[in-house]
Amino acid sequence: MNRILLIAGTLLLSGSAGLAQVMDHGTMNHDIAQPAPPAAPQAAAQPAAAAPTQPGQAAYAALGEVVRILQADPQTDWSAVDVDALRNHLVDMDNVTMRARVTRTRLPNGALFHVAGEGPVVGSIQRMTKSHFAEADFGRAWKMSVQPTADGADVTVVADSPADATQIAGLGFFGILTMGSHHQPHHLMMARGQMRH
Repeated sequence: MNRILLIAGTLLLSGSAGLAQVMDHGTMNHDIAQPAPPAAPQAAAQPAAAAPTQPGQAAYAALGEVVRILQADPQTDWSAVDVDALRNHLVDMDNVTMRARVTRTRLPNGALFHVAGEGPVVGSIQRMTKSHFAEADFGRAWKMSVQPTADGADVTVVADSPADATQIAGLGFFGILTMGSHHQPHHLMMARGQMRH
């Protein structure tokens, strides 16, 4: 009853503006239910961000792959494992691939490649050419020989077939260096301590 009198008195004193204020004030009372404010539109569900898969550096990735294989193999002899040996080999691969200079001399049946470098690249060239070109003929009956030099090595690759001789010249030293599938098994053997490079 007192509240009604208060409202009526306020109306008389302040007119319609007063009524609006009183009504606003009254609506804040918990006795009167208020409609909920409209819900803000929800943003569309965003897919979870994909996790990166690339480690960012090829030698790091090669080492990581071998380490995962070793850890997953219950037969790994950890007393023989030598991941550093594999890392040293990857340094040689990088030196030869990125820092060696190659001069090609075409031969009637193939090519002679003079592979040269400075400083530690010389040793990398000699180790890489000795191990790779003595490995196999890649199933093509190519004849390969390596002669160390003061600044690297001379690598000769020849074939009986004129088509193969053309292919040898076209592939060049670096193309031939990538041939075959022995790199990966050898990397694992190095890390297991089963072979030296």
